[in-house]
Amino acid sequence: MSVSGFPSEQKGRQQLGSILLEQGKITKKQLEDALKIQKEKGGRLGWLLLSLGYISRLDLFAALARHFSLTFVLYSPELVNLIDARLTAKLNISEINTYHVIPISFKDGVLKVATDYPNHPDTDEFCRQRFHAKKIEYILVTDLDLMKLVQKIYGQELIDQSINGLFYRNPQESAYSVFTKRQVVFLAFFFYLSLAWFYYDATSFLITVFSFCQLVFFVTVSYKLVLSLAGARHEQRHIVTKDEVEALDDKTLPVYTVLVPVYKEPEVIHVLVDSLKKMDYPQGKLDIILLLEEDDRMTLEAAKKASPPGNWRFIIVPDALPKTKPKACNYGVFFSRGELLTIYDAEDIPETDQLKKAVVGFQKHGESCACLQAALNYFNANENIITKLFTLEYSYWFDYLLPGLDRFQLPIPLGGTSNHFRVKILKDLGAWDPYNVTEDADLGIRACANGYKVGIINSTTFEEANSRYGNWLRQRSRWIKGYMQTFLVYNRHPIKMLRTIGIVNWLSFQLFIGGAPLLFLVTPIAWAIFIYWLFTHSTSLDPFFPPLVLYIGLFNLLIGNFMGIYLNMLAVYRRGMFQLLPSALLNPLYWLLGHSVSAYKALWQLFSKPFYWEKTEHGISKIKT
Repeated sequence: MSVSGFPSEQKGRQQLGSILLEQGKITKKQLEDALKIQKEKGGRLGWLLLSLGYISRLDLFAALARHFSLTFVLYSPELVNLIDARLTAKLNISEINTYHVIPISFKDGVLKVATDYPNHPDTDEFCRQRFHAKKIEYILVTDLDLMKLVQKIYGQELIDQSINGLFYRNPQESAYSVFTKRQVVFLAFFFYLSLAWFYYDATSFLITVFSFCQLVFFVTVSYKLVLSLAGARHEQRHIVTKDEVEALDDKTLPVYTVLVPVYKEPEVIHVLVDSLKKMDYPQGKLDIILLLEEDDRMTLEAAKKASPPGNWRFIIVPDALPKTKPKACNYGVFFSRGELLTIYDAEDIPETDQLKKAVVGFQKHGESCACLQAALNYFNANENIITKLFTLEYSYWFDYLLPGLDRFQLPIPLGGTSNHFRVKILKDLGAWDPYNVTEDADLGIRACANGYKVGIINSTTFEEANSRYGNWLRQRSRWIKGYMQTFLVYNRHPIKMLRTIGIVNWLSFQLFIGGAPLLFLVTPIAWAIFIYWLFTHSTSLDPFFPPLVLYIGLFNLLIGNFMGIYLNMLAVYRRGMFQLLPSALLNPLYWLLGHSVSAYKALWQLFSKPFYWEKTEHGISKIKT
């Protein structure tokens, strides 16, 4: 089905292009341009004219009404009042989006319906079977007005499903409850035993705690080193080549939905509009949805001023808690028209061939692949020391660590943008969890837990690195809190999880999702002990550090921190960003003053306000694209 929802022009009817020419809506040259694109790339003529900006949406639907000899009406309270609620109660939102139809009235065997897709090949049969209608009478509305009708009629159901859909599907996979009763009992019992142990034998207790901290540091850093070296050596399992992209036939490409969730970001909207206009993908097969919050008029006005093409739709997400990005994305999925779907943030600049690479990537990975993650990097890497360290971390993460996970086929926590989904699988998984503040990482793990694969593609999206410390801390503490939530969710039934995904995947999950926050939390303790000894040369700590623990601690201090610096240095080579090499020496401070501070803030918020979404401010960089 075409993204536009417009049928092929039928014989015996005046051609759509001729109608628009006759009405003076387009020139002959514009019609010729659109027909040339249609011949080369496929798609519907009306939608091509709209996406090229040659005609308005109202012009197109008015011409379609004349082409199909239908009554064309606009959204109004009067139209809403005509709709029989008993009829709409017989349809769900998925059926309306599939068949592009909303029933209005039913009398004497005649069913009157509103549609934005006249003569849809399956609508007649569906309506006759569902309503036992003898005749279907169509009224034409625009695709945006059909969407407004759906929001008006099914508004409460839409927002409820966007917030609680995953919880209804499987409460055990939702972070709606931070801790389960079992986890609360376990933690209470654990702390009780710890206090009792400390009371009766403080020395052995502290030796065990220090040993555990050093062991966590050693194992986690060593594991990431192994993954990174594998990623450096092998890159990834399925490289998409330029020849494979060029071999794609534009006429057979699937419709691609692009979700763009934004909130109070009017200053960066133009960046994404310009970027998506340059995408090497047929505009007639791009379904771009800008998701705006109800109380964010500034961004809506900025989006209108950016004059996006006609294949963009603005969807206003009703104001409801939690006010999070995953809730907005879930709301947008209800209205998506694509077979494939991706998410971009407002400041993103994806490489122009990324969507086509994703199409090829899905073909290579097979039907069990739920998602492909593109790499993220920054266009303002050299702005200040924070952006340099941030860029080193992202380059290491996406260019080495994730390829290492991909090479060993281990669970991959997704990034917050440029992840590409099969829409059917995304819906089967329950989409995003609005109660998890790192919804992307959670979804990557959930895909693995449900037997699906997550892969990566060799394409990059450039975005703005945080250039202010406070802004960076807000973003990082949210990510770490989300990792903590994800760790708790998938350890509600650890034995069941182990049996489902296997011992290797299970251990990788524990080290990657659980080990990272724990590593950040224990780092200041290790440094504090070292600095205390360095300045005092005190022997008071000797009883708590037997030789084996001391040797592991010394190894972590010297070799562990060196490996952290080395991994950050390694990050520059694949992208040739050698000017960032000196900044890698500051990696221990980056961990201590950045990750560790954020981790303690995240731990506090996990108990005090677990669902609070700390907003990251964008558009503050002095470097503009």
